[in-house]
Amino acid sequence: MSMEFPGVKALQEVSFEVHAGSIHALMGENGAGKSTLLKILSGAHHPSGGSIAVDGRRVEFITTADALRAGVAVIYQELHLVPEMTVAENLFLGHLPQRLGLVDRNELAAAAHRQLEFIGEPLDPATKLGRLPLAQRQMVEIAKALTRGARIIAFDEPTSSLSDREVRRLVTIIRELKTRGCAILYVSHRIEEIFTLCDRITILRDGKHVETAALENLTRDQVVHRMVGRELADIYGYMPRPTSGDGLTIEGLLGPGLAAPLSLHAEAGEIFGIFGLVGAGRTELLRLIFGATPRSGGRILVRGQPVEIASPRDAIEAGIMLCPEDRKKDGIVPVRSVLENINLSARRRNARAGVLINESWERGNAQKWIDQLRVRTPSARQLIRNLSGGNQQKVILGRWLSENIKVILFDEPTRGIDVGAKSEIYQLMQSLARDGVCVVMVSSELPEVLGVSDRIAVMRQGRIAAMVERGEANEEKLLKLALPLETSAATPDIN
Repeated sequence: MSMEFPGVKALQEVSFEVHAGSIHALMGENGAGKSTLLKILSGAHHPSGGSIAVDGRRVEFITTADALRAGVAVIYQELHLVPEMTVAENLFLGHLPQRLGLVDRNELAAAAHRQLEFIGEPLDPATKLGRLPLAQRQMVEIAKALTRGARIIAFDEPTSSLSDREVRRLVTIIRELKTRGCAILYVSHRIEEIFTLCDRITILRDGKHVETAALENLTRDQVVHRMVGRELADIYGYMPRPTSGDGLTIEGLLGPGLAAPLSLHAEAGEIFGIFGLVGAGRTELLRLIFGATPRSGGRILVRGQPVEIASPRDAIEAGIMLCPEDRKKDGIVPVRSVLENINLSARRRNARAGVLINESWERGNAQKWIDQLRVRTPSARQLIRNLSGGNQQKVILGRWLSENIKVILFDEPTRGIDVGAKSEIYQLMQSLARDGVCVVMVSSELPEVLGVSDRIAVMRQGRIAAMVERGEANEEKLLKLALPLETSAATPDIN
């Protein structure tokens, strides 16, 4: 299989098989060609070379409908559902049961109940899809694929936004699909997850096939080495460093997502980690600090000086930057170029006469950060939506590095990013901290929090439950502090 775009060879003669009744991992760095491959399987892209065979018969997908008719379904991170329609209507969209030329509502409800029972989701089929949380919408997407008789199902980073309980339910469903004889293609950057769930793996690098093998014949280090083409003995690269006084101080902060006035102090030159489970208030806290959500009380100080933040514009002027959790929704302008996304904020300070775009500065600044952050793009004029998640994250970082950063807030900075790009992000955090920037990082991944943080605040139910020094922190301790008081502290397990 090969796929070329102008200036880019996304896939170069990639070949592998996925067996019925198996779960087959697909791994590679951001930009390795995984997303392109999934789009070809779904019929969204037409390959420039090679072929696809289903059940030994060669097939050609001109449209997404062709792929569905062949029994191929792709469950993307960005779900393809209609929030204004009901669960039942989404499940049977395009093939609603009819009677006398009208939609048979009774049959629709009954058929929807059957599919929802299989995935173990006690939903009312008449519920509007937009009212459901992400995890339940993902389950509806899986059920939708099954209504169309899908026998080959590809999952694209399916657990990236799920809680531990939701991950366990999804894993149960995928294993049941395997016992039914479905062929599962599973794309994830979470290596532990891959080794727990999958039977075989295909590794891509730079659009080329590196290896296909049984996972039982590989170690985790071997998978990482084949993905990135180099050893990554310690992806976190933590080095202790001196702090240099006040960085970010929060006093009595109140607002949506917080159950009580919240106070914290992070030093300049410190990497301050925040850990908590889904719903703990972590993202809400960062949005309040950045002015993306109005606060109802408290005050914010940067380097010891009070700042008034009523909007993100105020935060940026005060030297506070945010890399949001949902970079595609809140971090980039997808219909604009890499150049424009990098310069989006700082151009106001470099415009001629304060209003005319300084094209020379914009070209130079964009290329500077493309080079320094190693953004994989054919040119600065490439639309950012065509870049991988890791490269989009680097562009957002380039935007803030163009500013006078005093505090940078990272919300799930490596979600959906491969291990090689993660290492680069961690190195950048260390570099910023060494330069005296106060780095605040929210993450739901315990190894990440433990690997990069100097101190860790554990959030629980809208409050800070505890502060833990790096030398005193371990996974069991942090998880126990993060769990609701009435919940058992057993470590989540997807086995």
